[in-house]
Amino acid sequence: MSENEFSVADRFRSRLEDAKSYGEVWDVVKDSVEFSLHRHRSGMMLFLDDLPIQLGAYHPLGTNNIVLNRRLVQIVEASVKSKRVINSLIYNLLLHEYLHALGKYSEFDVRGMVYAIARKCFGEDYVATDIAKKSPWHCLRVFRLKRLMRLKGSWR
Repeated sequence: MSENEFSVADRFRSRLEDAKSYGEVWDVVKDSVEFSLHRHRSGMMLFLDDLPIQLGAYHPLGTNNIVLNRRLVQIVEASVKSKRVINSLIYNLLLHEYLHALGKYSEFDVRGMVYAIARKCFGEDYVATDIAKKSPWHCLRVFRLKRLMRLKGSWR
């Protein structure tokens, strides 16, 4: 990694790790897309809702909204104590949906773009990039989500 790439990765890593709210992670998402693709969409709103557990987030087509699954995030927060991992997972979920909001509809294309953006902004050797490479759902399986949900009584 060159010195310039290192400083870019350092700045993005620091911002993601220091993010104390969903809104701050959301800002990192928008800035990473602006940096990587030179694209943005004004007026986007982030909402939280209790969604089916199989859904991390979604962008209702034709709106300026992205909805993050509050229940899923709470379950992950209860099982993982690393703010870096939690913020990296949220980053990946929001980035995926933001790319849809920018007009990228192919799931295959969006998954590849999430990885490319994460790699460009955070470097190859970082948890957000690893989650993007393997997919958030791989990460959630590692957390043994189904077992945890049964223990919490939230399997629906």
